[in-house]
Amino acid sequence: MSLFGFGLDSFVEVVSGIGIWHMIRRIRQQGGENPDRFEQRALTITGAAFFILSAGLVVTAVIDLYRGHKPESAFWGIVVSVISIASMWLLIRAKVNVGTALNSQAILADAACTRACLQLSFVLLVASVGYKLTGIGGLDSVGALIIGGLCYREGREAFEKARAKSFACACNGSCNTGDRK
Repeated sequence: MSLFGFGLDSFVEVVSGIGIWHMIRRIRQQGGENPDRFEQRALTITGAAFFILSAGLVVTAVIDLYRGHKPESAFWGIVVSVISIASMWLLIRAKVNVGTALNSQAILADAACTRACLQLSFVLLVASVGYKLTGIGGLDSVGALIIGGLCYREGREAFEKARAKSFACACNGSCNTGDRK
């Protein structure tokens, strides 16, 4: 279940990245236009992707808990999570640096999307190791439910920023993905 959630989160990462790429491409092409419209669209895409991820994780985790489903293997969950933790940490730092330098809430929201992927990786690691050590299959589903809640929160925040239509960094250049409005 956690490995499935990790796959869904990767989908969200791709959608969010496409939104950011589209925003930057449009700003470059339409140089004289106000970038806020593009920031708003990118934040909306990111928020929607988080909600889709959250819904998918919660529904599947509840079904798996009800059925008493156990993961088929914990090995690949451990391998994928360790690789992901190392690479996502570096990616988050790079996105925060770029988002702060460009004063872009959309890029900072995309960094938050990557942070959710990092959190999911930790949950995947804990759930996989926990299952390997105890044989308790529900650990996987509970971890997925926790990540579903975290993703819902991130999606809600992206939508709030898009509705506020205020995309300038409110923390004087010291923004990071942990800052909240």
